[in-house]
Amino acid sequence: MTRRSIAAWQAVHSWTSLACTVFLLMLCLTGLPLIFHDEIDAALNPSGWTPANPGGEHLSLDAVLAIGLAERPGEVPIFLSFDDDRPVVNLTTGPAADAYGSAMTMLSYDLTSGDLVPAGTVGEGVMHFLLQLHTDLFLGLPGMLFLGFMGLLFALSLLSGVVLYWPFNRRLRFGTVRRSQSRRVRWLDWHNLLGMAALGWLLLVGLTGVVNTLAEPIIDTWRTRELAALTAPYAGGEPPARPSSLAYAVAQAEAAAPAMDLQFVAFPGSDWSTPFHYAVFLHGRTPLTEQLARPVLVSAVDGRLAGSREMPWYVKALALSEPLHFGDYGGRPMQILWAVLDVLTIIVLGSGLYLWWVRRHGGRVAARDVSEGAGANRPSCCRD
Repeated sequence: MTRRSIAAWQAVHSWTSLACTVFLLMLCLTGLPLIFHDEIDAALNPSGWTPANPGGEHLSLDAVLAIGLAERPGEVPIFLSFDDDRPVVNLTTGPAADAYGSAMTMLSYDLTSGDLVPAGTVGEGVMHFLLQLHTDLFLGLPGMLFLGFMGLLFALSLLSGVVLYWPFNRRLRFGTVRRSQSRRVRWLDWHNLLGMAALGWLLLVGLTGVVNTLAEPIIDTWRTRELAALTAPYAGGEPPARPSSLAYAVAQAEAAAPAMDLQFVAFPGSDWSTPFHYAVFLHGRTPLTEQLARPVLVSAVDGRLAGSREMPWYVKALALSEPLHFGDYGGRPMQILWAVLDVLTIIVLGSGLYLWWVRRHGGRVAARDVSEGAGANRPSCCRD
């Protein structure tokens, strides 16, 4: 590499790193407890709730729906979702099927008895605060897109660091830490070593984080293109006065996708369905495929199967990126590995800030120490 190209790559690495490091440190610090969010939530908010009839037969979905609507007279059902780890169904209602979120009400019911399940602390507490800070800085979509841009800068800083690693370290054995040199040189060696050792993971988590920040545009695109294409033949008209059996509609959808489990149901008239169809969403049963949903339209007039379509690649990428970003695929061993790599990333970012500060504010001697440590093995074309 020439002196000019190395200087250009150094500038790219320095300024992209500097622009994103503070935000990346925040993401790493908030992401560390989020790796164990389920365990921390369970410890901070222990639930004493148990089903009324453990192991008993579940009520039909029609029966639960009737109980829920009796609790909310004058409202209509919008969504129905299910807890993964307990026999609980969550019914969302509102004054109209297309009501805004602020006008919706969600109540949870025991599938073994139809009793209301006491409201937990979902959406409250320290873990919710950390998740919101990590996801969008409490700024909604603008905050998500900003963090996505920081993620792209982070990826560029990693790639530029790889480009610079060879000319600056080609005469050093990988993993060498020059302990006899100054503290600044030792930190530079640790910065380079940890950055290269965790490079694959850093790129993986950084790029999946970028994908996650695009969740709203991706879902909106899917709704306006794929879901709209699926529901277009049934546009217009009014919802049936008395929709057909919800339980029968779900059974029809499950029969159409026998290797999948029920995830949630969008009722006729909601933004996720048509005026006269149930949109039944199912997902796979393995740790990987449980993130991939498939919508099935079932007529709310006569319960007949109306159509189904697989999610497009960009929605699948989004569905797979979130659990991969937080290490949710491999159980406790993967969580521990993700936590260790997160701590290493904090060290890399912190050491990068330290080295930058020394070069800018540590005086000529300190700057010369860092320069000598970084460039002791520079190619001849790059030495002064």
